[in-house]
Amino acid sequence: MVSDNGYGTPQNIIDKIFQPFFTTKPTGERTGLGLSLSYDIIKADDGEIKVETKEGEGTEFLIQLQF
Repeated sequence: MVSDNGYGTPQNIIDKIFQPFFTTKPTGERTGLGLSLSYDIIKADDGEIKVETKEGEGTEFLIQLQF
């Protein structure tokens, strides 16, 4: 599990965060593949990644891998 104590993530953003090149940054700023690549690697290993968030409280990424 990876978590933060930030502002949480709105549901409309959660629905997109694993898409390649998705960003919330202004146009012209850098984009990334981090979550997209992580998602693909976890899925390729028959794993699962879930996001739990509470606006105003933070976000958790739960990663489960099969061994």
